[in-house]
Order: sequence, then C-alpha cells, then structure tokens
Amino acid sequence: MPVQPVVLDLDGSVQLDGAEVLDRRDWQETLRFACARRALDRFDTTLPAELGRHFAPVFFGSGDFHHLSLPLIRRVAGVQPCRVVVFDNHPDNMRFLAGIHCGSWVSHAAALPGVLGIDVVGITSKDVDAAHLWENRWSPLRRGRVRYWCIGAANRWAARLGLGHAFRAFPDAPALMTALQAQWQSDTVPVYLSIDKDVLHPDDAHTNWDQGVLRAGQLCAAIRMLAPRLVGMDVNGEVSSYVYRSRWKRWLSAVDEQPAIPAEQVQRWQAEQAALNRRLLAALSG
Repeated sequence: MPVQPVVLDLDGSVQLDGAEVLDRRDWQETLRFACARRALDRFDTTLPAELGRHFAPVFFGSGDFHHLSLPLIRRVAGVQPCRVVVFDNHPDNMRFLAGIHCGSWVSHAAALPGVLGIDVVGITSKDVDAAHLWENRWSPLRRGRVRYWCIGAANRWAARLGLGHAFRAFPDAPALMTALQAQWQSDTVPVYLSIDKDVLHPDDAHTNWDQGVLRAGQLCAAIRMLAPRLVGMDVNGEVSSYVYRSRWKRWLSAVDEQPAIPAEQVQRWQAEQAALNRRLLAALSG
C-alpha cells in the first residue's frame, strides 16, 4: 500500500524523505513524557481534520510522545471500529494520576468507542513483573480489553489474580512471532498499528528507553502480515534529547532513569533510525 507518510514533528528527530511534515515543535514542552488530558485534546484540535480519515502512517518522534497515539486512534476508530496492535517493550498500561503519559495511554485507548481490544506485543520490561503488579491497570486486563504478549517475562502473579487470560508468555521472539502469525492468518478485523521502536533489540535501533529483543526483520514481517487490514498506523521511538523547563518533568524523567545522550551520538542514532523507518514503510508494500 504505497502511501505518503505524515511526520508530526515535535522534536526534530524524524528524518523521512517525501513525508508531509506538520511542525508542532512548540508543543514539545507541554506534551513530552506527560501532560493533562485537556492539553492532549487541545493539541488534537491543531491537527488537520482529515488526519485519520484515510490511511497514512504517522511518525511522531521519541517514545516520550507515545500517548499521542490516543487522539490518533480515537480519530481512526471513530470512522471504523478496529483492534489495536501495539509493538512496545513496555505495557503502557500503568497507573498515572496526574493526567496521561507515555506509559499510561493504553487503558485510555481501550476505553474508546470503536476500539475492539488492544494487544501489546513484545514486552520484556520489568513493568509486568510481580514487584510492579500494583502499577498496572488491572481493569482492562480483567475485562479482556487489553492483552500482554511477553517475551521471557515472569507473570505467574497474573494467574493468581485472575488475569491469566490477559497474558501470553513466550521463551523468545521467534515463538511469539509464530503465535502471532497463527492468530492473524484467520483474522479479518481491521487493525490500527502502533509501533514503539524500543521493542527492538539495540543492534537494530537505539531509543530513549530500555529495549526489547525483537529484530527489525520480525517487525517488518508483522507489518507485511497486517498491511491488508491496516486502517491506521503510527511509529515512534526515535532518539532525541531534551531538557525540560518544568521541574516536575525533570523529576519524572529522572525517576524513570532516562539517560543523557551526547549530541554526536544522537545524530548517529537518528541516521540509523531513518534507515529503519524506510524499511518499515517498504514493508507496507509487501
């Protein structure tokens, strides 16, 4: 499906020739990492009305902005009910009381009319370990609205809490991909695909977050499998560096142990990411 991608430019990190670029860098401080729901809704009003009505992959920079998937999914699911598939090293279904942030948006998306359910695929993060169980939002898991597809992640606690049906655990990435292929072969439900490249092994891409073990070729294979059913798609997980003006956001970033990245390294990794973005787009065409 040859289409023109859209770059929602919030941090100057996306390099993608031929894309339509929407400059929203003046929103970076407000939106990055976390924001109020009303701020996210205000941001949505700055986007073209037609965005989401027709298929176009949207690239919006660092995984610090993954909660921007929420208004994009709302736009698409408002036109066509769909299932959401999220490739991410983290569940993004965590508790966060001060609005919404890049690790808490999934439960909000699962509650949207038109969203038939969400699969979060490729999790290796400790966010799903027993020590962090209280941080996960249990309600969408219990109701079957969200499912975790984990690689090598301990989740025995889930069965004890009656959440076992929401977890699928695999010893490695090939086993997970085989299971996905088996499920998708007979499925015809429209899909919105959200990719955070922190799901990938660092040998294939570097991001601002701790990373998973999926390989770029496996991610491209998943895109090819889903391409005929895609009604929406976004990609994040670029690497970028930013110093918050807000003390609160500086504190949040420090709590999540985000490392400082030297400028020359950022440039090298962004060039690496640009090549990967071209591969992801090529996978849409088979």
